[in-house]
Amino acid sequence: MALTRFNPFEELESFEDRILRLMQGMGLAGLAASKRGKPAESAESTWMPPVDIFEDDVEYLVKVELPDVDEKDVELKIDENLLTIHGRKKLEHEDKRDRYRLVESDYGSFSRSFSLPANVDGSRAKARFDRGVLKVTLPKKPEAKPRHISVKLS
Repeated sequence: MALTRFNPFEELESFEDRILRLMQGMGLAGLAASKRGKPAESAESTWMPPVDIFEDDVEYLVKVELPDVDEKDVELKIDENLLTIHGRKKLEHEDKRDRYRLVESDYGSFSRSFSLPANVDGSRAKARFDRGVLKVTLPKKPEAKPRHISVKLS
């Protein structure tokens, strides 16, 4: 019962991010940013927030780490057996300094999709934010219980 979609490029993107951060740490921020096709001042990109999925007898719980993301910037959609979470983490430029020297946090848009098992009742799904974590509760459909029928012999 798989709940995640396989992304063959995820490890490659993660490796690229680590290399670019290393280059930025070595003072090669302009070169690192130009490899991404973005100006060095722009820290916005596509990122993938970490997700934990738990299951018990009555429901699934999807926890998405979204620090500094506003509730209004997140959209959840359940379409048949697919849960999709879209959103955006904004880099606020309210700092009075001229420019940032180091930005290691991820900013920009994100999207995560998960295939749901057939026993999920998407119509009763609930979501809430709790200290920077989006928690999506997906109740399971009640299982059909066998019914005992008495047969009387005449």
